[in-house]
Amino acid sequence: MKTKQAQNRVVIFDTTLRDGEQCPGASMGLAEKLEVARQLERLNVDIIEAGFPIASPGDFEAVHAIARQIKKPRICGLARCLNPDIERCAEAVAPAGKRGRIHVFLATSAIHRQFKLKKAKSEIIKLAIAGVKHAKQFVDDVQFSPEDASRTEPDFLAEVVTAVIEAGATTVNIPDTVGYAVPNEFGRLIAELCARVPAFARDVTLHVHCHNDLGLAVANSLTAVQNGARGIECTINGLGERAGNCSLEEAVMAIRTRADAFGVTTDINTREIFRASRMVSKLTGMVVQRNKAIVGANAFAHESGIHQHGMLSHRSTYEIMVPEDVGISGSELVLGKHSGRHGLIARLKQLGYTVAPAELEKIYARFIELADKKKNVYDDDIIALLHTEDLAGPQAFALDYLHVSTGTVLPTATVRLKKSGVVSEPASACGDGPVDAMFKAIDLITQEPGTLLDYSLQAVTKGEDAVGEVSLTVRFGKTLVVAKGASTDIVEASAKAYINSLNRYLFEQGQQKIKAQP
Repeated sequence: MKTKQAQNRVVIFDTTLRDGEQCPGASMGLAEKLEVARQLERLNVDIIEAGFPIASPGDFEAVHAIARQIKKPRICGLARCLNPDIERCAEAVAPAGKRGRIHVFLATSAIHRQFKLKKAKSEIIKLAIAGVKHAKQFVDDVQFSPEDASRTEPDFLAEVVTAVIEAGATTVNIPDTVGYAVPNEFGRLIAELCARVPAFARDVTLHVHCHNDLGLAVANSLTAVQNGARGIECTINGLGERAGNCSLEEAVMAIRTRADAFGVTTDINTREIFRASRMVSKLTGMVVQRNKAIVGANAFAHESGIHQHGMLSHRSTYEIMVPEDVGISGSELVLGKHSGRHGLIARLKQLGYTVAPAELEKIYARFIELADKKKNVYDDDIIALLHTEDLAGPQAFALDYLHVSTGTVLPTATVRLKKSGVVSEPASACGDGPVDAMFKAIDLITQEPGTLLDYSLQAVTKGEDAVGEVSLTVRFGKTLVVAKGASTDIVEASAKAYINSLNRYLFEQGQQKIKAQP
C-alpha cells in the first residue's frame, strides 16, 4: 500500500519540451531547451518529458543532453510501442541513470483502432504488452499511455491498463488526447479505473494528460485528482498542440490555494512560476494573454475603484493569492547607463540567472547599448537581453548599419551587414513599407531570399521606450525557420529577427552537409 504522504501528493509531470514544443511556431533549439530544463529543475517538477527521441536527431540530442545535465527530476522520453522507438529513447535517457523513464503509448479508442491502426482489440493489447516489456529491458521506470483514452470503451480501457501493469508499467497515464472529455464524465472514468485496478492503490501511479480543445484541461485534471489520479501532465503557460495542454501554473496554484477542496499537495517551488512563464514565452515567441490566470499581466491588477478601496483595506478582499507566492515582486531595481557590471551581476543573481564570464561581457555590452536608448532599464529589459540572441548560436551575418525612409515617400531601406568581421557594401531597396524594404535590402546582400510567412510584434518591457520583440516564420526553399529579434526600434528588431532566421537556416544547412559527408 502507498504511504499516506504518497496518497496525498500529486506528481507534476512537465511536458513543455515535448508536447508543448509541438505547438505550431513554438519550436526551440538545444540551448533554449536546456535553459527551460534548468528552470523546470528550479521549479522542482518531478518529471521532465524532454522530447520524442526518434522524431529527429535534434530531439534525440536534446533529450540526451538534458538527461546528462539535469540532476534532480526524472528525465522521460516518448516512444511508440515500436522497438526502434524504444531503443532510441533508451539511448537518449541513458545518462540519467535510474532517473531515466521511457514513456510508451498506443491508441486504444475505437476510432483510432478502426481508422489509424486498423487493428483489433486483441492486437492492441499484445502490442501494448510487448512495448512495455521491451522498454523494461532498458529502464525500471516505464510509463504507458493509452492514446485517446477518454474516448475508449471503459471496459477495454481497464483491460489494457491491467495488462500493461502486469507487463511491468510503473505509471499509467490516461490522456484526454483531443480535449473531448467534460469534468463529471472524466472524473467518473478515473474513479472507475481506480476501483477496477487495485494496483493504483499499491505501487502504480495514475496520471492524467488533458488537452484544452474545449477549455477544460485544468478542470478535467483537477477533477481527476479528486477521483484518485495522483499525477498531472502539464506545460508552462498551457502550451501544446492545437489549443494547448493543462496549464502547470493554474493546476498547481489551484491545488495550493484550495487545499480545503483537494486535500493534496505538490512539491512545486511556486515562487519560480512567473519566471518559468516569462522564460517559455520569450523562448517560444508565444505571447501570454494579459488576462491569463496566475501569470498574465492583469492577474494581480486592480482598476475598479471599489476593488482598489477593498485592497487598501485588506488585501484578501480581492486577492486569493499573494503575487509573491508565484514569484511576482512588487518592487524592481531600476538600472541605467551609469550602472556597472556589479550592479548588473547583482540583479541577474536576484532574478535567478547565473551567467558565465564570457557571456556576461556580451550581455553587459548589450545592456549599455540598451541603456543609452532607454532612461531606465527594468527587470523585464534585463530578461529580454538574456533571450534576445542565442549566445551559443550561429552568427554568419550581423547587422552593421540600418537606415529607413518612410512616410509620404516610397519606403526605402539601406542596410550594411557584417560577416566574419568584414562589412559588406551597402544595399538599398524599396518596398511596401520600411520592414519590407529592409528585408529586400538584406536579400540583396545575402543572396539567400526568404519568404515571410508570419510576423508578430509584442512589447516585452514597459514604458514608452519599451523593448519590442519581433517573432518571424520565414521559408528558405523548403525549410521553415522561426526566429526572434528585440530592440527599442521596431524596424531594427525586425531586421535582427530576419537575420537570425537566415543564420539559423545557414547553420542547419551546414550541419546537414557535414552529416552527409562519408
